[in-house]
Amino acid sequence: MLCRIDRYKLVFVIVIAIAARIAVLLVFRQHFAYSEPGGVIHGSVAYDEYARNLLDTGVYGRDAGVPDAGLPPLYSTVLALVYGVFGRHYLAVGALHIFIDALSIALLYDICRRLFPHPGQYGDWIGAFAGLAFALYPYLIFQNLTLNDTALWILLLHLFIWLLIGLRERDRFDRATLATAIAAGLTLGVSVLARALLPPLALLAALWFLLKLRPRDTLLRLLPVAIVSILIPLPWIMRAGNIYGGFVPIALNSGENIYQGNNAHAAAIFRAGYDVQWLTPPIDTPPVEEPLRRNAFFAEAGWRFLRENPLEALDLMLVKLLVYWNPQVTPLNNLRQGEKLGVDDTGAVVIVSGEGSQMGVTAANAAYQEEGLFNVVGRNAHLFSFGGLWLLAIAGAWLSRREWRTLTLLYFVQISQTLMYLLFHPSTRYRSPTDPLLFVFSAYAALSLARWWRGRQASRPL
Repeated sequence: MLCRIDRYKLVFVIVIAIAARIAVLLVFRQHFAYSEPGGVIHGSVAYDEYARNLLDTGVYGRDAGVPDAGLPPLYSTVLALVYGVFGRHYLAVGALHIFIDALSIALLYDICRRLFPHPGQYGDWIGAFAGLAFALYPYLIFQNLTLNDTALWILLLHLFIWLLIGLRERDRFDRATLATAIAAGLTLGVSVLARALLPPLALLAALWFLLKLRPRDTLLRLLPVAIVSILIPLPWIMRAGNIYGGFVPIALNSGENIYQGNNAHAAAIFRAGYDVQWLTPPIDTPPVEEPLRRNAFFAEAGWRFLRENPLEALDLMLVKLLVYWNPQVTPLNNLRQGEKLGVDDTGAVVIVSGEGSQMGVTAANAAYQEEGLFNVVGRNAHLFSFGGLWLLAIAGAWLSRREWRTLTLLYFVQISQTLMYLLFHPSTRYRSPTDPLLFVFSAYAALSLARWWRGRQASRPL
């Protein structure tokens, strides 16, 4: 039996992951069955609207038949394909996300196997433990069954890491090496059409290559990655430019995200446990009918705050760092329907009854604030699961310090994504896609502990 588990451990982990997700999807169907009468979308209503309009009109736009670049197109396009083949049904979306999670776990397993290739390093078992932690991680089970792009984003992240490892392993530059580089460039370019967060990681990955390869060999491998990754989003960028008559950095939500995370009230809102997305925009904000000017206005307002208030900006970055790496689910509080977030003259956060912010508090958003399954069980389950794995990861990072040249890539994942969200606004939702790669260190620590215990037991006299 133990031999079979050893041989088929990846299969067992994937089966556990699928079974856990199917069970949650069916037992708590009221939280996911948005396609049924009275159903509420947990995740993003916008993705659903874009997908339906794309399917009905052939035009990517939130208003039917009107093209726009409000959100990156990848996930909505995938969703439209699912709707076209299986109909608009939550089970079809759930099945897709479960399949994607299974692929991500398989990639995570092989990432570990490649990072720890020697028999004594037990890379396969590290991969199996990290995959099991991902498979049973409560936050991502729930998050990846809702209508959002997190599952797809994790798959792209894992695929890019897997390809980078394979690219660095190549002894010489041949056709297979070029094909791997092109595949990595395709993955990087496509990922930008979901979330434009991987380019900083790609830049740091060049340093990881230089830890093993000569500069010339590094350049030969990464130049095709860069070229292909730039070519992939070009048609989308040109389309957005034609629509708005100016440059659009992938989507028109970037400026708003910069402003929300960087303003005079952001630190107070984070400290109060709320998400800054609910902050009402300035009075002089350009109207929604001028999206390009509105996006530029928000971006400039955010950057101006950082430039003109260096001490406040430093404090804000420290607050955001704590929010991002908080073992509790952040934001700690959510608005209820009919509530509005504001800041009084003293800088204190106030919650008043009103029509809500410009974003609008949906029934799904409000549900997270109620005393029920999410707050009573979900938050405590996350604190226990992520908190324990987080402490193990810290121990694993220390225990694996001698292998830093190999594992630096995993550090770069966490560093690059942390820095990106310090520029915008952090939450558990935005950190969670990198959590499975953090669990590699948790697995390393757990395996080291198991080996120590086995050695201790073997050394006892009979």
